[in-house]
Amino acid sequence: MNLCWLSMLFAAASWSSWGAALSTPCQLKETHYGSVCVCNSSYCDYLEQPVLGDNDQIVLISSSKNGLRFIRSEGSFLDEKALEVQDQQWIDSNFVTDTLVVEQNKVWLQFANISQRFAFNVTIKTVQLTVQREVRYQKITNFGGAFTGSVSHIIQQLPKDLQDHIYKSYFHADGIGYNSIRMSIGGSDFDLQPWAYNQLPRNDPLLSNFTKLDSRDLQKIEQLKRLKAIAKLNNLKIMAAAWSAPTWMKSNNRWTGYGQLKSEYYQAWADYHLKFLELMQSINMPVWAISTGNEPLNGVIGFFFIHFMSMGWTPWQQAIWLNDYLGPTIRQSKQSQVLIFGNDDQRYTYPSWFRKMRASRTNALDYLDGLAVHWYWDEIFGPQLIDRAHAEMPDKLILNTESCIGDKPWQTHGPELGNWGRGESYMRAYMQDLLHNFNGWLDWNLVLDEQGGPNYVHNYVDAPVIVNTTSRSEFYKQPIYYAIGHFSKFLPEQSVRIEARTNETESFAQLSVVGFQRPDGSVAVILYNGENLPVNVALNDSQRGEFNMRLPARSWHTVIYK
Repeated sequence: MNLCWLSMLFAAASWSSWGAALSTPCQLKETHYGSVCVCNSSYCDYLEQPVLGDNDQIVLISSSKNGLRFIRSEGSFLDEKALEVQDQQWIDSNFVTDTLVVEQNKVWLQFANISQRFAFNVTIKTVQLTVQREVRYQKITNFGGAFTGSVSHIIQQLPKDLQDHIYKSYFHADGIGYNSIRMSIGGSDFDLQPWAYNQLPRNDPLLSNFTKLDSRDLQKIEQLKRLKAIAKLNNLKIMAAAWSAPTWMKSNNRWTGYGQLKSEYYQAWADYHLKFLELMQSINMPVWAISTGNEPLNGVIGFFFIHFMSMGWTPWQQAIWLNDYLGPTIRQSKQSQVLIFGNDDQRYTYPSWFRKMRASRTNALDYLDGLAVHWYWDEIFGPQLIDRAHAEMPDKLILNTESCIGDKPWQTHGPELGNWGRGESYMRAYMQDLLHNFNGWLDWNLVLDEQGGPNYVHNYVDAPVIVNTTSRSEFYKQPIYYAIGHFSKFLPEQSVRIEARTNETESFAQLSVVGFQRPDGSVAVILYNGENLPVNVALNDSQRGEFNMRLPARSWHTVIYK
């Protein structure tokens, strides 16, 4: 019996005690698209938060296309030898290596294909990486995902032990350290049906039937209480957003399509938000932040292809509602501490949306604490749009509040179980946003089923964790999960981004990096090698000096040191 299985058995035996932290390896399973880590009621992979024993210790956490998942390596500033990550084998899309021999700065690859064998050598590039702690940027506020109706429905069907593994995998320090969730006020596209509070009676601006939380939200609350207990999480940051008002408040009297809030219900819609905040507070589940509404353009121009709950706003209308109704209603209430985020839509609306709001109501933006962005279409619209918005509103937080993959016409609609490329899409996006002043990221559904649902419009997408809802006995952690985890696990709240640059030109860079100083004073640098070759990294810290690393092909890493 190998050491991996011994550690798995020991973990299973110790699990029921929920005692001291215990690192357990990934139980890797090969799939059609790549590989996943399998969790069941008695076993799941975890990694203790690294604790640096002395000032010279270096800890490197690595994941790779070839099967590494949160593998820990250690080195020292006193060691002249490079800290080398041992990967299984080097692979590209055309050949599999039978042999990998590294001699100094040469890598000798012996390939095998169907008809012949041959070998050649490739020079391993050395990238110079400079870390300057004195150059500081934005602080981290939160990482998390969405607790939608679909997520709640899936989790409710699972055995308690398996539910607990999901909660711990995401929110415990030994998981990936999430501290935040996003939830809808009423329904969203990931629900079993569209719904809102006070659907009846109609034409009721006093919201006489909005006196308690819906049973669907009460189920979520019970699940969130369990989540906090399992994760040992005292402060869960809840961000709430509404997809649509009840249909009687809207111009088209429908859940979807071209429809906007009737102006006579502007105050009622502000009161609707306040009632939700008060009811959540009353059961000791306070809301940290709300937004002005999910993807407002869906009900104005997106209705041609959006068939789920939505409500349209123009920036001019939204400025009036925020300035004259929502802002004063919240700020003059006992929920005045709740943050308000604006836009909650795609990057391509920036910064023009806020300029138009300001043109409609000069002081409307004063009610906003932050800007909410969704990642869809980021491949087309560059981060310079966010830079302009940040330059105009430097005091506002910036959060990515929704992301998933498998939504585009040219993509598989639903999971590609184990697809490393989808994880790399997340890695590139998180790095880019953090390099452009984002304070955090809230992914979309925490879990989905094998099809990428369920939901009432068959809007199937991928998720970091996929649950086997046929057997209800296991779930699968995808590369996406580990891509997110290399940020969320090692960048606690109040971490500050610091300068981290390589000597490569951006257009031809093999290595992408972003660096942070954590609240305890240690440094965490996230590195991504997206090439099909290993890379040497010579890291020079402005306060500590130099050390060297050798990173495998198609891999990402978090290096931590004092």
